[in-house]
Amino acid sequence: MVFITFIVVLILLRVAELVLSGKNEVWLLEQGAIESGQKHYPFIVALHVLFFLSLIIEYSTKQPVSFSMFLLVSCVFLLILKAWVVLSLGKYWNTKIYHIPNAPLVKEGAYKYFKHPNYIIVIVEIAIIPLIFGLYFTAVTFTVLNAIVLAVRINEENKAIGR
Repeated sequence: MVFITFIVVLILLRVAELVLSGKNEVWLLEQGAIESGQKHYPFIVALHVLFFLSLIIEYSTKQPVSFSMFLLVSCVFLLILKAWVVLSLGKYWNTKIYHIPNAPLVKEGAYKYFKHPNYIIVIVEIAIIPLIFGLYFTAVTFTVLNAIVLAVRINEENKAIGR
């Protein structure tokens, strides 16, 4: 029951992120934002959908299933950090890459300390979420796939913002 509740909460959080991203996208476009990295975005979406499917399939076929309260609490901490990142960017936060020409980069909140705090959180999330339940195949497979996709993503984002 813990697994089902946990996965449902995570999926609802991801849907909420997409809704917020859509609202922010409208505002960004109204401000003259330019989108970059459209070619790799479908791979990011596919990665996250397959990640959740892999979690469910591996959990359903694994016996016995383990559970780590420490990793669950760590994941909740990551979600709090992600909220900080989203709040730090405000209307600039998006799941896609948008840049408003001549707009200054956000250097407040999490972005005062890190160049790409959201990606750091996503990297750790992709590893920790499966490990909460001992789902090693999903943890290893998607950590590697995520690293590949993020290498492309960060390169595209850096080009878009002139880094």
